[in-house]
Amino acid sequence: MINKYSNVPLYCQLKNLIIEKIESGEYPRDSKIPSEQEFCELYDISRPTVRQAISELTNNGYLYKVKGKGTFVAAQKTSIDIRNYSGFTDSILDSAEPGKRNIVSINAIIPDSCRRLNEVFKSSPGYGNNVEIAEIKYVLTQDNQVLSLNVSYIPLGLFPNIIEDIKAGKPSHEILKGKYPLVPVRTKSKLEIVFTDQSDAQYLQVQTGLPLIKIENVLFSKNGQIVEFVVSKYRADKCQLLFENSK
Repeated sequence: MINKYSNVPLYCQLKNLIIEKIESGEYPRDSKIPSEQEFCELYDISRPTVRQAISELTNNGYLYKVKGKGTFVAAQKTSIDIRNYSGFTDSILDSAEPGKRNIVSINAIIPDSCRRLNEVFKSSPGYGNNVEIAEIKYVLTQDNQVLSLNVSYIPLGLFPNIIEDIKAGKPSHEILKGKYPLVPVRTKSKLEIVFTDQSDAQYLQVQTGLPLIKIENVLFSKNGQIVEFVVSKYRADKCQLLFENSK
């Protein structure tokens, strides 16, 4: 219940109550929660207090609103165990079936005008000007919901047939056949919070401005060459990443 004598703000107390009801199953997925007025009457609190609690829960992915119908319980966030990925993110080369992704585009690009690509690849042996790179854009989905947008960049000088191989659905062991020195053995990752821009929004099927968990992952071969650079953007309202470390 709401304790008006507590040091915890009333809207925070209401948020916690609603979360408890969601997690206990009292408010099941896609069910309509009480209206603002009903919450006001139920807990004897003001409408601004209720509105702030509902707004924050909506922004955090617990609830969603349907215009003219009310506020509903969203699906729980998908847990992504990063130990099942190459470093922190998915990868084309370090995957059993890279051709079975939800690929939205595959192109050969020259990254002259992309500062970040040049920053990443310039440290790799054999990388020079006007080097073509395969850009493979794909999405991760679950229960018909898009969870992340991923872009893999792979040097065509090292993998000249990668575009055709991915389109043909070849497994990674065939793509890497005869290329033992180029097998990914080490990763370097960077994580930050960004916000959905117009380009990302169309693939993630969300409004612009939604917070995203952006992870950049660089895959290195045994001889230090960069064989793949992956940029993944996970919907923060749908995903949570699990970390585990043993010492």
